Amino acid sequence: MLSLEKVEVAIQGARILRGVDLELPAGGRLALVGRNGAGKTTTMRAIMGLVPLVGGAIRFDGRDLARVPAHRRTALGIGYAPEDRRLFPTFTVAENVRLPAELLGLPRGELEARLDRVFELLPELRELADRKAGALSGGQGKMAALARALVTGTRLLLLDEPFQGLAPALARRYGEILARLVERERAMALLVSESNPELLIPFVDRVATIERGEIVGLAPAPRLAPP
Repeated sequence: MLSLEKVEVAIQGARILRGVDLELPAGGRLALVGRNGAGKTTTMRAIMGLVPLVGGAIRFDGRDLARVPAHRRTALGIGYAPEDRRLFPTFTVAENVRLPAELLGLPRGELEARLDRVFELLPELRELADRKAGALSGGQGKMAALARALVTGTRLLLLDEPFQGLAPALARRYGEILARLVERERAMALLVSESNPELLIPFVDRVATIERGEIVGLAPAPRLAPP
């Protein structure tokens, strides 16, 4: 489904990604782990077309994403929840969540069905639907960003550092949501980044390690011991 082939990215003349190779099949769950500054966020942004490639290729279902403008990639069924959430603070939670689907011009029935699916998974957001995004806590903002990504991410979901900055109780809740999501959406592929790989082990089947913009390891996710 998703293929990164020798991907190179440079920002202001500095090479950030150095020949990144990744493969993610339909239904695959891949963790991208590494220290801060290793290239995790840049990899996500490259997939979404938010930073230009200086080498290599990114393909989705064999289609060269370089030929797809960044603002049209969600139409392929890709959802993206960035590390810094990027919500519109003067919009309500509901408006932020609905926005990408409305921009895609989805039929109203399809849009409402997707919203129902999202709010069934994240019922706490239904209660916050009329609150301005600027009034959300950091954890609530993470939930809203996840919901927005799920509205378009029917085939591929990208989550960048989803646990970063979350209080323990909210981190547990986010983990519960992810566990339910991967159980329910078996055909959806997931690429999730994190500095601490242990947080992601319950939700993924493989772990790719990135250091200084290079993939230095790829292995099956270790299985957790039963309680």
